Amino acid sequence: MKNTPTDSSTTRKVARIFGATSTHWVGNGFLVQSLLSYDDAQRNCDPFLLLDYAAPHEFAPNFGQPRGVGQHPHKGFETVTIAYKGEVTHRDSSGGGGTINEGDVQWMTAGGGIVHEEFHSKAFSEVGGPFEMVQLWVNLPAKDKEASAAYQPLTRERIPVLPLPDNAGSVRLIAGDYEGMKGAASTFTPINVWDVRLETHAAVSLPLPSSHNLAMVILEGEVFFADGSKAKGGELVKFERDGNAVCLQTADQKARVLFLSGEPIGEPIVGYGPFVMNSQEGILRAFEEYEQGKFGKIN
Repeated sequence: MKNTPTDSSTTRKVARIFGATSTHWVGNGFLVQSLLSYDDAQRNCDPFLLLDYAAPHEFAPNFGQPRGVGQHPHKGFETVTIAYKGEVTHRDSSGGGGTINEGDVQWMTAGGGIVHEEFHSKAFSEVGGPFEMVQLWVNLPAKDKEASAAYQPLTRERIPVLPLPDNAGSVRLIAGDYEGMKGAASTFTPINVWDVRLETHAAVSLPLPSSHNLAMVILEGEVFFADGSKAKGGELVKFERDGNAVCLQTADQKARVLFLSGEPIGEPIVGYGPFVMNSQEGILRAFEEYEQGKFGKIN
C-alpha cells in the first residue's frame, strides 16, 4: 500500500469499529441490520439518527403484492434512501413519489408530519434479483421540526461524481460539498453524505470540517486507516472529533464506503417509533396530530 500524503497531525483517528448486527425485516421487503442508532450511546453520531443497511439479498420473482412497508407516519427528521441494487416505489402525503432505481436517492423531509409507503417496484418484483439499499435518518434542529413535508427525487444523473487524486477512485456527492462542488440534496444543517469508491492499492485523504462528527459504513471490500486499524464490508467506523481529514487505503480489493459527516445539532433527542422530537411532550403531540389526520393522506 502507498503512504497517505497527509499530515498525521490533522488526521482523524478511529474511535471504534462496530461489527455487523443481526438482521431483521422492515415490513416484508427490507432485510436490514441497524448500524447507527440515536438511542445507543456507542452507535450514535449526531446529526444522524439511524442507519439501516439492507446488505445484498436475492429476491425471487413475485407476481403478487410487491414486498415493502405500507403506510406509516414520521415527524421531526428526514429519511434518505440510497438504492445500490433493486428498485423501490415511494408515495407520500406531500404529493411526493416515484420509483428509485440503481444509483438513485430519495430524500424525504418528514418535518411537521408525513405519511408514506415504500414497496419494491412492480417491475423489480416480477423479475426479482439482487437488492441492496441504505436508509438513513437525519435529525432536524428544533427550529425546523415543524418544516413543511417535502420530497427530493435525486436521480443518479443529478448526483455529481468527482475523481479522487492519483486514480484512487471517485466521490459521489449525494449531499454536502467536496473540492468546491456541491452535492445534489438540499439540507437543513451542514452534512456530507458521499458514496466513495476506491480502487485497489489506493490511498486518499478526504477533507472534512473539524467541527463535524464522522462515521463511515464499509459497504464492500476492506479499508485501512492511518492508525493501522481496518474495517470490512458491513462494518461501521466511528471517528474521534480531532482532525480535519481522514485517510483511507485499500490493498488487493476495491472498496465502497458511505461517508457521513455532519455538524452536531447538540439538542435533546426524544424518539418513539416513527417520531423524533426534543421532548416527551413533542412525541405525545405528534401522536395526537397523526390521529387527527394532520399529516395528510396518500392520494
